[in-house]
Amino acid sequence: MGQEIRRRVKAVIWPTVFLGLVAYFAWHATQGERGIAAMHRREQMLAEARTELARVQAERAAWERRVAALRGPVLDADMLDERARAMLNWGDPHDVIVPYGSGNRLF
Repeated sequence: MGQEIRRRVKAVIWPTVFLGLVAYFAWHATQGERGIAAMHRREQMLAEARTELARVQAERAAWERRVAALRGPVLDADMLDERARAMLNWGDPHDVIVPYGSGNRLF
């Protein structure tokens, strides 16, 4: 009887060990640090970063156009006038001023 139990236990040990190893690697392949779930999270973060990059590049291009209008041998008179009024906080009596809230800035 004891020999039969020992034989059956030995027959069960190796398949159990291999099943445990397969379960371990399967879990890490799906849920681990470099698994499938982590890959989806990284792809989502990459898509968000690309969206942010496009927004920042558009903002930078707008600022570069504004700065380019103030550089060079020929200054854009409208841009120079706008900057002078903004920095001095002055306005022409004939100007129409439309106030914007702090959260609705144009640039």
